[in-house]
Amino acid sequence: MAEPAVLFDAVWKKFRRGERHDSLRDLIPSVLSGLMRRGRTVELTKEEFWAIENVSFEVRPGEALGIIGPNGAGKSTTLKLLTRILRPNRGRCHVTGRIGALIEVAAGFHPDLTGRENVFLQGAIMGMKRAEVVRKLDQIVEFAGVGEFIDTQVKRYSSGMNARLGFAIAAHLDPDALIIDEVLSVGDLAFQQRCVQRMFEFKRQGAAIVFVSHNLQAVSDLCDQVLFIKRSTQFLGPTAEGISRYVRSLAVTQQPGNAPVTIEAELTDRRTGKPAEVVVPGQALRLRAVYQAARNVQDFVVSFIVKRSTDELLVYDGQFPASELGLTGLPAGQPLVLNFDFVANITRGQYHVDTLLFELSSQQFLGWLSPAGLLTVDERRTWGGVADLEVGTTVDELPRTSVTSSGTRQ
Repeated sequence: MAEPAVLFDAVWKKFRRGERHDSLRDLIPSVLSGLMRRGRTVELTKEEFWAIENVSFEVRPGEALGIIGPNGAGKSTTLKLLTRILRPNRGRCHVTGRIGALIEVAAGFHPDLTGRENVFLQGAIMGMKRAEVVRKLDQIVEFAGVGEFIDTQVKRYSSGMNARLGFAIAAHLDPDALIIDEVLSVGDLAFQQRCVQRMFEFKRQGAAIVFVSHNLQAVSDLCDQVLFIKRSTQFLGPTAEGISRYVRSLAVTQQPGNAPVTIEAELTDRRTGKPAEVVVPGQALRLRAVYQAARNVQDFVVSFIVKRSTDELLVYDGQFPASELGLTGLPAGQPLVLNFDFVANITRGQYHVDTLLFELSSQQFLGWLSPAGLLTVDERRTWGGVADLEVGTTVDELPRTSVTSSGTRQ
C-alpha cells in the first residue's frame, strides 16, 4: 500500500480570543507571554480555546477526503495547518510533494499585481520553472474565464473571478496534492461543475485531494471517505455514512418535550420493509408515523414534507386534513398511525422528510418531527435539478442518400 500523501496525526490547535497586535507596545508583552507558555500547550488560559482537538487522518495518492461540518468546526483551520499557514500546538501534519491549494478567495495573490503576474508568482512559490508556467498559462486563463482581465490588477477582480483564477492555478500546476476549501461556492454552477470534473481528473492521475465543502453532493461524488469534524473527529470513514451522520446532526429533532402531540417515525423500503437510507430514483418508500396527543384534538391537518438537506430546497409539501383521512379527531392517549407511501422520483443528493400536525381551531402546530427520515439518492446521470423525469434518449438515423456514377444524388 502506498505511503500517505497527506498526513494529519493527532493534531491540536488553539487560539486566543480577541488576539490583536496593533502596536509594538501590544506585541512585546504577547511575545514574552508566549515564550513563558512554551511547552505547556496542553493547558489553556482563560482567553484560549481549542479550534482542533486530537484530529487524525491520512490521504493516499489517488484518494479524496471530504471534510464536512458546521461553521466554526475547524475545517478551514485544518487546511491552513496542512498548507503550513498555521503550526499545530501538538501533533504533526505533512503533505508530500507539490501542493495546489485554494483555501481563501485570493489567498496568496498580491493585490497590486495583475492576474498574469500572480500566476507566475504562484508557480514560483510552488517551485516551478518559468517555462513550466508559460506552458500552462493559456490553459489556466481559459479555465478561469478571465482572458479579458488577465492583465488587470487582481484587486479589481470580483470574488468570483478571484476564486476562478485561484482554482485554475491550483489545479493546472501539476500538484501532487490538491487542497480546496469552500471558496468554490462563489463561482457559478457551470464553473463548479468544471472544478469537480477537474478534481476527478487529478484523482485518476494519482493526486491526493482534501476537499472542504458544504456541497454534500460534490463530496459524495468525489470523495472516498469523509471526516465529519466539530473541533474533534465526529466520524471518519465511508462517505455515505459520514454524510448521513452530518445531516442528522444538522436536522436536530424539532420536537419539544412539552409538545401537545409527540411523533415517532421510520422510513422504510416499501418492498422489503427494511430501513431505507440509500435509495435509487423511483424506489417505492414508506414513512410510518405515529402521532399521540396529550389532549383531545378535533380538527387537524397532517403535513408530509420533503426537503433537500444541502440547501433546504423544498421538494414536496403535502397537506392531509383529518376529514380526508376519514377521521373526526385525535383522542388523548390514542395513537394514530399513518403510512405515507411515496416514490423517490428525485435526483441524486441528500434529502430529509418532515411531518407536522397542525390544529385548525387554534392555528398552532401541535407536533412536528424533523427529520422524520433521511435518505441519500444514489444516481449518476444528472448534475442538477430535483425531479427524476426518467429521460431517455434515442438516435434516429437519417435516410442516407446514394450517389450515382454520374455524381448526382438520388
